[in-house]
Amino acid sequence: MRVTRLHLTDVHPDRSLPWANGDVAVFAYLIDHPDGLVLVDTGVGEGSELIDSLYNPDHHDFSELIARAGHRIEDVSIVINSHLHFDHCGNNRLFPGVPIVVQHREYEAARQPYFTIPEWVDFPGATIEQIEGDWQVAVGIRIISTPGHTPGHQSVVVDSDDERVVICAQASYTPADYSALQTGPDNTPTEDEETQRRSIQRLHDLDPHRVCFSHHPTDWLGSVGSIGV
Repeated sequence: MRVTRLHLTDVHPDRSLPWANGDVAVFAYLIDHPDGLVLVDTGVGEGSELIDSLYNPDHHDFSELIARAGHRIEDVSIVINSHLHFDHCGNNRLFPGVPIVVQHREYEAARQPYFTIPEWVDFPGATIEQIEGDWQVAVGIRIISTPGHTPGHQSVVVDSDDERVVICAQASYTPADYSALQTGPDNTPTEDEETQRRSIQRLHDLDPHRVCFSHHPTDWLGSVGSIGV
């Protein structure tokens, strides 16, 4: 099973934002599974004056990116949101009728003020599948509950014949943060430090060959004992 990084968006946070620390890339991941394409996260959506004014996003064409990977956007059979912040669920609306898997705790958190853009979560045709904890998606693909960055954050494990890939998403921010068992200084969490570290330790315990991140373009490479920079 091939895991492909999709560079969906670049955001340029307004300097007035307390977490602003330069420009940020936003990545999603496409898993080429025999039973259908699995998409992890959908990037920043369009049409929100608030997001446009505060983050000034540059969008890359979703359909074109998937086409470069050899597929069509219509081939996506399931969407997994690592969490429901605006930069991870913004294009869910492109997938009406497609199952969108989120943690129940995350869906509840998304109903709170200022957590996300609500219409990017609950849109006409949205098929939200709420789960509790770990969940088997398909043969070789499973969700691991990794609260820390948000209450219902989840990561995805992909097992193929020759490697184990963990899509860490934002459980940890960079390869160096992941190696140090921390979420990272640019990764504002909602949960306590013990919860964060326990989630990252769960991913380490899986002994992955490769770990991918939502906002960092380089993988952590466990099979060779090195950290990408």
